Amino acid sequence: MEDRGAEPVYIGSFTSAGGRGIVVAAVDPHTGALTATGAVDAVPDPSYLAVGHTEGGPVLYAVSETVPGAVAAYDLSGPLPRPLGAPVPVHGDGPTYLALAQGHLLTANYDSGSVTALPLAADGAPQAPSTVLRNEGAGPHPERQRGPHAHQVLPDPSGRWVLSVDLGTDAVRICALDPATGELTLHGQTVLPPGTGPRHLAFHPSGRHAYVLGELRPAVTVCRWDAATGVLEPVGEAPLFPDAPEVPVLPSAPVVSLDSRYLWVAVRGTDTISVLALDADGEGARPVASVPCGGAWPRDLVLDPAGRRLYAANERSGDVTWFDVDATTGLPRRAGSLAVPAASTVVFG
Repeated sequence: MEDRGAEPVYIGSFTSAGGRGIVVAAVDPHTGALTATGAVDAVPDPSYLAVGHTEGGPVLYAVSETVPGAVAAYDLSGPLPRPLGAPVPVHGDGPTYLALAQGHLLTANYDSGSVTALPLAADGAPQAPSTVLRNEGAGPHPERQRGPHAHQVLPDPSGRWVLSVDLGTDAVRICALDPATGELTLHGQTVLPPGTGPRHLAFHPSGRHAYVLGELRPAVTVCRWDAATGVLEPVGEAPLFPDAPEVPVLPSAPVVSLDSRYLWVAVRGTDTISVLALDADGEGARPVASVPCGGAWPRDLVLDPAGRRLYAANERSGDVTWFDVDATTGLPRRAGSLAVPAASTVVFG
């Protein structure tokens, strides 16, 4: 693929653990190397980020993973992100993820087990919540599943549906979002085996399959996705390891390659990136390799826009490590790292 030119990267971190807030870095378009250029600490614990686009230019969004939780928006027209007003409460606790859908900002609020929709003003600034959709239920894990824990919320590739991955209830909830009113309504849900603890999912580039990553059980559930009916149907499961790991593991983030041949998964505990080969139709996955993540406790894993490099946010070692991906084998090869204390997520501008 051709180089897309230099792009900024924004790295979230936990200020409560010594992080600098949102770290801004420049990317070398030829090597993928990161160079820090500044930081903004306008909100505590901006653990997850997303970039949206308005007529006035790009806008950066951040959760504040606190109790109570909030979101913040930043103008990106200058060298450092500039806050677009004060943080906005999400009426939920511990938001861990956010996404954009149909003119709204969505947050998954882990501690309170809810999903919040916030309308966006013309300049991209979030407004007061239009909906807080709560969940109920529990799972068999004695500590992690005493109640609902929404960990991820994202639109499907068609843009018609919103999916919420709930670790506490072993379910993926499919919702409809009314773009006029901002009302979120439950359409249905897919229940996974007890104790799976689903954390995140990633869609196949075709939009016809999704891969649901279990945090409490190190496996990926392969699902068919029907955008016409809003139905997510499990059709198989792939373990991340051929044999049981010797240490407790907590998988964190799945990423699908742009050519749809591979699925990469960051795994905390073993501090590795699992590589799974995908079938041509996306309906099967099998583990083929596991490589070190370059640090400790990889909380997030992202693919660069060109699909040639992976970036792992290693929370406990305090760095972001990048990898060149072998186009033939799908294996990541460590190429470098940037020190970022308590790193939690990486997003390209």
